[in-house]
Amino acid sequence: MAMRRGSLSAAMLVALLLAVSSPVHSDASTHVVGDSQGWGFSVSYADWAKSRSFAAGDTMVFNYQQGVHNVAPVSAAGYRSCKASVSAATTGNDKFTLKRGANYFICSIPSHCAAGMKIQVIAN
Repeated sequence: MAMRRGSLSAAMLVALLLAVSSPVHSDASTHVVGDSQGWGFSVSYADWAKSRSFAAGDTMVFNYQQGVHNVAPVSAAGYRSCKASVSAATTGNDKFTLKRGANYFICSIPSHCAAGMKIQVIAN
């Protein structure tokens, strides 16, 4: 019986060590851009972003009708000029992880960005 208790105690110790050494779950949040209205022409994305707090590691979800819009991560210059230097995501349910600092996204379909389909998010 003493051996069994010793084995049980060792198993409990191993379980405790694994629990303590396991990585802590992130408090990352998911933000659906434009909430229920999604990614389109009907939202002021500057106002939407100002009403929220963002952190590095958070996920931005862009929901839109596939084939009507897209979303491209861009630099500050791309945000200002409405020009994407990378291929845009086109699934209609695109997800991006925020990095610390400024993050910029646009719809790269001609005239959509100029019509307001762009967002700047600052992640702490």
